[in-house]
Amino acid sequence: MANRGFFSGSGTWTDIHPAKIVVAVFLLAYPTFTSDFFTYQIGAYSLILGMVALSLMMLAGYGGMVSLAQLTVAGFAGYLVAIFGDNSVGVMGLGWPWWITIPVAILGAATFSALIGAISVRTEGIYTIMITLAIAVAFFYFVRQNYVLFNGFTGYAGVEPPTLFGVYWRNPVPFYYLTLALAAFFFGMVLYGSRANFGLSLQAIRDNPRRMHALGYDVTLHRIAAYFLAGIIAGTAGVLLVWFNGRISPGSVGVDVAIDILVIAVVGGMRHPIGPFLGAIGFVLLENFAIDLIDRERFNTVIGLAFLLVVLFSPDGILGIWSKMRNRVTLNLNARRRGVRAERDDGQTAPSFEQ
Repeated sequence: MANRGFFSGSGTWTDIHPAKIVVAVFLLAYPTFTSDFFTYQIGAYSLILGMVALSLMMLAGYGGMVSLAQLTVAGFAGYLVAIFGDNSVGVMGLGWPWWITIPVAILGAATFSALIGAISVRTEGIYTIMITLAIAVAFFYFVRQNYVLFNGFTGYAGVEPPTLFGVYWRNPVPFYYLTLALAAFFFGMVLYGSRANFGLSLQAIRDNPRRMHALGYDVTLHRIAAYFLAGIIAGTAGVLLVWFNGRISPGSVGVDVAIDILVIAVVGGMRHPIGPFLGAIGFVLLENFAIDLIDRERFNTVIGLAFLLVVLFSPDGILGIWSKMRNRVTLNLNARRRGVRAERDDGQTAPSFEQ
């Protein structure tokens, strides 16, 4: 049987790489040996950003569609939670129950994402990037200037998750496990979907859309459906993000933050769903601890330099670095095994000159 790679995503329950078990145990036990700061500000926030970047990875990695509007979709879901649910600003806040507000917010975000897809799927490359960037910029200025629905520059505050089963879900440990469960679910969904018929056809459309159209596939519909599914992921992350911050404002959907999602996805790697989460961890660690060494105003410079270094030395991001290290170690081990085997064979076949 072929060896299973750490990020292969293949195999059965009885054939799981031990490193995957170690990672799963570490993530489950993480709150038990860390402070509330690391549990909430590092762990939960990394998972939320990883989910937003995962939606981008799904579109770009499997569909070849680089969208800079994924954070816009997440922000749209966050605004819907504040508008249809409760907030402390006194604007809107319709007070719908959470079991209606959350599905409406996620489905609304997915529909918004599908509309973005319907506009941009007929373009490719830099044109897709520019159209989605224009949508992100337009949404930012719209929510900033609209005071009737979005409360303009101030936005909404006092947006909190419900207390369910006697648990206040914004407490660090419950919120971490909530984000971990949702991140694991979407990670598995994207990983399984990439090997399902829809995922395989989406990758084929990415590689040769004309041939897939000639075979009878509706290329445009497949791409819009991918945007809708990515919108579900980004919308769920947007709900968690507004609960995480307790507020949402135009700054939450700014262009700089939207580009950060692209940086996270590229630095982590777009070949596998684990890449966005690796990039998110690195980004959050830099965001929280780089300011101890440099001025806050120079944080984007550090992020830009890190982005350039990773792309320069590993176009596949952190996953590419991991693959190179793994391949190098494997080659060295195989070379040593062949050398030992050759020495043993030479010793067995050497002629004896003793009388």
